[in-house]
Amino acid sequence: MENLWSPWRSQYIESFDKPNSEHEECFLCSGSSAIDEDEPRLIVARRELCFVVMNRFPYNSGHILVAPHRHIGELPLLTTLERTEIMETVNISCEVLTEIYRPHGINIGANIGRAAGAGVPGHIHFHLVPRWNGDTNFMPLIAEVKVISESMERAYHQLKENFGKKFS
Repeated sequence: MENLWSPWRSQYIESFDKPNSEHEECFLCSGSSAIDEDEPRLIVARRELCFVVMNRFPYNSGHILVAPHRHIGELPLLTTLERTEIMETVNISCEVLTEIYRPHGINIGANIGRAAGAGVPGHIHFHLVPRWNGDTNFMPLIAEVKVISESMERAYHQLKENFGKKFS
């Protein structure tokens, strides 16, 4: 096996041990209470303890996140009521995505902690990504480009309307 030396990576890894003000930089917290800013923040549904927001950098059309309003980063810190409402919202989100996009499947997951790939390690959230047979192609592999076949505006309005029907 050959070694690829990258000493600059140690600075990146060491930065994880330094305290930071995640809460101030958390895009989920900044969108959790300002109802009049739902559209610019891509929030498509609000519930008492959690909300649904579109991923601004989606893997596929319809890629959404379900997050608690509280800024917490681990499952055991969720209350029983929060866990229940989040899982109920994930379930309803699957229904909404299926009604709108008719996917062949849906990836659901949470990256808990920075080492697990969490983009916002201090605020737990669940990803729901609609998937279709054959939805991968050469573009991400060769050109490092992902083709999203729907505008963010159209997706937002479809999701907002369908979630509105579920939660009204």
